[in-house]
Amino acid sequence: MFAIIQTGGKQYKVSAGEKIKIEKLDAQISDSVVFDKVLFTADGENIRIGMPYVEGAKVEGKILKQGREKKKIVFRYHSKTRYRKKKGHRQDFTEVEIM
Repeated sequence: MFAIIQTGGKQYKVSAGEKIKIEKLDAQISDSVVFDKVLFTADGENIRIGMPYVEGAKVEGKILKQGREKKKIVFRYHSKTRYRKKKGHRQDFTEVEIM
């Protein structure tokens, strides 16, 4: 069985026992979280498609970790004009185990 959920403006394909990294949620470690924006569910031959969300469907998960990704370098450059800008960015994330 798997489902497609929406959180943080993105969509994720999840199944039971899977660990995913999503946009940061304001919750503590070991808290449970419920994703009620389920777009699609499939369980063998039983398929449910939402318009836009599946009625009564929800996916539960447990927060394992709050963290930040590795630094990504953002470098802007214009040739022949001495324009160079370098900065870094670290995105916050929440690691969730799907129940």
